[in-house]
Formats: sequence, structure tokens, C-alpha cells
Amino acid sequence: MTTLSSAPVAPLLARLFAEVDANPPAASPLFAGTTSEDHRAMMRSKTEYRDFYAKLADFALPVSPEVGGLLYMLARATRATSIVEFGTSFGLSTLHLAAALRDNGGGRLITTEFEPAKLARAKAHLAEAGLSDLVEFREGDALETLSTELPEHIDLLLLDGAKALYSDILDGVESRLRRGAILVADNADYCPEYLERVGDVASGYMSMPFSDEVELSIRL
Repeated sequence: MTTLSSAPVAPLLARLFAEVDANPPAASPLFAGTTSEDHRAMMRSKTEYRDFYAKLADFALPVSPEVGGLLYMLARATRATSIVEFGTSFGLSTLHLAAALRDNGGGRLITTEFEPAKLARAKAHLAEAGLSDLVEFREGDALETLSTELPEHIDLLLLDGAKALYSDILDGVESRLRRGAILVADNADYCPEYLERVGDVASGYMSMPFSDEVELSIRL
């Protein structure tokens, strides 16, 4: 048994994913009357992201269960002890990563979220899972919260916040990514400059799509 597959984490995740299915982000009035092009423009904006995500404050924006499992496996396989997550939301991906740290023998997960209500829910979920001691929650814009007091090395970076900022977030943490560090970017197609960067070996990365939504990269 693993922390991820046993109580209290497994039943908690099952409940949270069921809640997401019952209240999907697509049900938000934000998307009423909008086209796919409107949606793409909102997701790619570097100036309107605070307003866009504030309107989704009541909705979890999690990775899928399959990607959650991937995160756990990657963190375990690399024996990660130092993880940074951009975009906490309700903490579903945080639970997967913290469970991996527990099974790796400990470590530190820094996660950042600018919606206070979401961060409060994530904290409650990590406490319910008994994993709070492994997580440092930072509230505010990640361009600021991840600009200081980073660990000496980062083993795994999860990008699942405002998509347009992925390349900017990478700018701030890149010097701390160890060789062999794993980068997982959800919905990376909304940030073409990020994909161009991690797709170029000359930039120090190798990358491939894990699925239609997730880009998986490694720091060379």
C-alpha cells in the first residue's frame, strides 16, 4: 500500500474528483455565450488572468485523476524531495505530490495560489489527508511568491496556474531546477512560448506531450 492508495488520501481524492464532476468549470457563467476563440483569448492573456480566474473561484481546476497518478509516479521515480507547484486550486494535485513526498521519506512542497478561498480549501484538504507538514502554502501572485526563498534545488515543477505565465514562472525558478528535474505543464498549448522553449534542446530541455493537455519535459 502507498499513501496515495490508502486512507485517508484515497477516499478524500475520490470524493473531491466526484465533486469536480458534479460542478465542472464549464458550468460557470463565465463561459456562457463565449466561443472557443473567446476562451482561448482569455486563457492566453497576460493582463486579464487575475479577473478571469477570480470568476472561477468557486470551481476546482484540477488535473485529471490520470495526471494526478502520473505526478505521484514521477515524484516517486525521481525520489523527489523538493517540489514547486504553480496553481494550488483546491489542492488535488497537491495531494498527489505530497503523498509522493511522504512515501519518499519526506521533503518540501511549495505551492502557490492567489485566490484566498481556494487556498483555504486546499489547506483543509491537506490537513484532512494528514499531509500538511510537507506543504508550504504561499498566497498571492506566483510572479511574486515564487521570486524569493526557493529551495537550492527543485526536483519537480508543476505548472497548472494561469497558462499565459508559464514561461515567466520558468524564468523565476529555472536556476534552481536540477539536472534531470521534471516539468509538468497542464494545458501548455495556451503558452506557445513555453512550448517553444522546452522543446528546444539548445535551451536545456527535452520535451514531449504526455497527452492532449499535458506537456512533459526534463531539464538537461
